[in-house]
Amino acid sequence: MTNYLISFPAGAMSVPAEEMAAVGDAARAVIREAKAAGVYVFGGGINGDVAPLMVASDRTVTPGTYPQTKGFDGGFCVLRLPSRDAAIVWAARIATACRCSQELREFGHDPET
Repeated sequence: MTNYLISFPAGAMSVPAEEMAAVGDAARAVIREAKAAGVYVFGGGINGDVAPLMVASDRTVTPGTYPQTKGFDGGFCVLRLPSRDAAIVWAARIATACRCSQELREFGHDPET
């Protein structure tokens, strides 16, 4: 089994305000299905109200982030699945619920984690 990250940036969603409740309901339904299927690992959305911090190895903390991730926001989930094809199926289900394309990435296997 492999872990897959399925995610989207907040700007990818172009949903009228009056339809957001329905989108949220649909997304939560897919996550409930993933939990019932035993493939759900973790998910959530980045809290845009809390600024990111950089934490160095010497424990120095500074506000901000890497320049290439400055715009990181949106939602994500991690699913443990038997194949990339299965991950594509779940990503498509999430894309349908959220009404936007999803980015699919595979985690590398590390027997220590």
